[in-house]
Amino acid sequence: MRFAPVAQVRDTSVARVLLVALRAHGFHPLDLREGGLPGVPNLFGPDGFTIEVPEEEVADATLLVGDLLKNMEPPAPNPATMV
Repeated sequence: MRFAPVAQVRDTSVARVLLVALRAHGFHPLDLREGGLPGVPNLFGPDGFTIEVPEEEVADATLLVGDLLKNMEPPAPNPATMV
Protein backbone atom coordinates (compact mmCIF):
# COMPACT_ATOMS: atom_id res chain seq x y z
CA MET A 1 0.00 0.00 0.00
CA ARG A 2 1.38 3.40 -0.98
CA PHE A 3 0.92 6.44 1.22
CA ALA A 4 0.85 10.12 0.31
CA PRO A 5 1.00 13.27 2.47
CA VAL A 6 -2.13 15.33 3.14
CA ALA A 7 -0.64 17.85 5.59
CA GLN A 8 2.50 18.96 7.35
CA VAL A 9 2.22 20.54 10.80
CA ARG A 10 4.83 21.77 13.24
CA ASP A 11 2.93 21.11 16.47
CA THR A 12 2.82 17.50 17.65
CA SER A 13 -0.49 18.13 19.46
CA VAL A 14 -2.13 19.31 16.24
CA ALA A 15 -0.73 16.29 14.42
CA ARG A 16 -2.18 13.93 17.00
CA VAL A 17 -5.62 15.60 16.82
CA LEU A 18 -5.56 15.24 13.02
CA LEU A 19 -4.67 11.55 13.28
CA VAL A 20 -7.51 10.86 15.72
CA ALA A 21 -10.00 12.80 13.58
CA LEU A 22 -8.91 11.01 10.40
CA ARG A 23 -9.29 7.60 12.07
CA ALA A 24 -12.68 8.59 13.50
CA HIS A 25 -13.85 9.41 9.97
CA GLY A 26 -12.71 6.04 8.58
CA PHE A 27 -9.30 7.00 7.14
CA HIS A 28 -6.11 5.02 7.74
CA PRO A 29 -3.27 7.46 8.48
CA LEU A 30 0.26 6.35 9.34
CA ASP A 31 1.37 6.87 12.92
CA LEU A 32 3.64 9.83 13.62
CA ARG A 33 7.34 9.34 13.10
CA GLU A 34 9.76 11.36 15.17
CA GLY A 35 13.44 12.08 14.65
CA GLY A 36 14.56 8.71 15.94
CA LEU A 37 15.19 9.40 19.63
CA PRO A 38 12.45 9.24 22.25
CA GLY A 39 11.34 12.72 23.28
CA VAL A 40 13.33 14.47 20.54
CA PRO A 41 10.92 15.40 17.75
CA ASN A 42 12.15 16.80 14.45
CA LEU A 43 15.76 15.75 14.97
CA PHE A 44 16.44 15.63 11.24
CA GLY A 45 14.39 18.57 10.03
CA PRO A 46 12.45 21.66 11.07
CA ASP A 47 9.45 20.94 8.84
CA GLY A 48 7.36 19.25 11.50
CA PHE A 49 5.19 16.18 11.20
CA THR A 50 3.83 14.82 7.94
CA ILE A 51 0.35 13.32 8.00
CA GLU A 52 0.09 10.52 5.42
CA VAL A 53 -2.83 8.39 4.27
CA PRO A 54 -3.18 5.69 1.59
CA GLU A 55 -3.19 7.13 -1.92
CA GLU A 56 -6.84 6.12 -2.43
CA GLU A 57 -7.88 8.34 0.52
CA VAL A 58 -5.83 11.46 -0.29
CA ALA A 59 -8.55 13.56 -1.95
CA ASP A 60 -11.15 13.13 0.80
CA ALA A 61 -8.61 13.26 3.65
CA THR A 62 -7.15 16.50 2.29
CA LEU A 63 -10.60 18.13 2.44
CA LEU A 64 -11.16 16.98 6.02
CA VAL A 65 -7.70 18.04 7.20
CA GLY A 66 -8.07 21.44 5.55
CA ASP A 67 -11.36 22.09 7.33
CA LEU A 68 -9.97 20.88 10.65
CA LEU A 69 -6.89 23.08 10.40
CA LYS A 70 -9.04 26.08 9.47
CA ASN A 71 -11.17 25.49 12.58
CA MET A 72 -8.08 25.14 14.79
CA GLU A 73 -6.66 28.54 13.87
CA PRO A 74 -6.90 31.12 16.63
CA PRO A 75 -9.40 33.88 15.91
CA ALA A 76 -8.02 37.14 14.53
CA PRO A 77 -7.88 39.95 17.07
CA ASN A 78 -10.79 42.37 16.92
CA PRO A 79 -9.45 45.97 16.87
CA ALA A 80 -12.74 47.27 18.28
CA THR A 81 -12.20 45.37 21.54
CA MET A 82 -8.49 46.16 21.92
CA VAL A 83 -7.56 48.80 24.48
